[in-house]
Amino acid sequence: MPVLLPPDRAPTLHELLAAANTAGLDTEILGAPQAGPVHIRGLGSLSGAGPSEISFLANPKLHEQLTACKAAAVIMTAEAYREFSARGQAAAYVVVLCSQPYLMYALLAQWFDRHRLAGLPAGIHPSAVVDPTARLGREVSIGPHCVVEAGAIIGDGTRLGPACIVGAGSTLGKDCLLHARVTLYHGVSVGDRAILHSGAVLGADGFGFAPDPRQSSGAWAKIAQIGGVRVGDDVEIGANTTVDRGAIEDTIIGNGVKLDNQIMVAHNVTIGEHTAMAACVGIAGSTHIGRRCTIGGASMISGHLVLGDDVHVSGGTAITSNVARPGRYTGVYPYDTHAQWQRNAAVISQLAQLRKRVRALENTQTDTPPQ
Repeated sequence: MPVLLPPDRAPTLHELLAAANTAGLDTEILGAPQAGPVHIRGLGSLSGAGPSEISFLANPKLHEQLTACKAAAVIMTAEAYREFSARGQAAAYVVVLCSQPYLMYALLAQWFDRHRLAGLPAGIHPSAVVDPTARLGREVSIGPHCVVEAGAIIGDGTRLGPACIVGAGSTLGKDCLLHARVTLYHGVSVGDRAILHSGAVLGADGFGFAPDPRQSSGAWAKIAQIGGVRVGDDVEIGANTTVDRGAIEDTIIGNGVKLDNQIMVAHNVTIGEHTAMAACVGIAGSTHIGRRCTIGGASMISGHLVLGDDVHVSGGTAITSNVARPGRYTGVYPYDTHAQWQRNAAVISQLAQLRKRVRALENTQTDTPPQ
């Protein structure tokens, strides 16, 4: 069940829309009750919202749920409202007309989440260890068993959940939220309003080793990773996602990037602004990904490649060469029973030979004189 704000902290509908950064969205409120202003304590689905919650209709398939909805208010498009009214049905709730109800829902969800977390007390928990040379901004919250090392800088309003580590010389901007057990190695820079989920690790060593012929056993010599990690503003990084530090120059995550859970970003990768990636993506070292890209879950991107702006990769696709042109790219081999897959794979492995044979047959037919 969604967590509701206490009644004494619940804004009116008008106050909520004004406070939730909905400026620029075309909104109109219909059907305000005569009994007084509507107070909103939380968000709910069309089927589950109660009389103190606001809901939304973004999927036309859920239109039938409008009739039985018990929310205090519902966000919908003008077209959806006309269709609802054309059936002779009257809404028992306040209707908020908006051309982008899903976006408005996202903004309202952000507002409620901020106010849910607003109750976290500022200050340093007695079990936390903060180096005296670290610099903490105003209203910073440092949770139990956190460690903030020498020279670290934490901006105003930033909150660290239990057992987070901020390495030496690392910086966190304003109003960041680190959930439990986030680790920032030394020399990591994170911008304002970042959200880092539990288990995320920024700044671990990239995978760099040089063969050492002096050793007969085939040993490897470690390449010290002396670069850092730079993360922009408004970035969200999911649980157990890792971003390796650069070998010499920094690994860079641009403004507004959204990374899902369990993503691997190798050393010296650059990810452009507002690119989003689903879970289990793997990006090899020194690859440059442009702005506004989307990378589907479990996709693999080889190293030292360049993906241009507005490139969209379907889930499970392996990218092994540069992609310059915007568009959607898919390379998923269909699954089948194992036996049939083996038969198909055997044919695919012979495609080059089959191509030669087809060309030879075509040449033979071309050289044959007509009858």
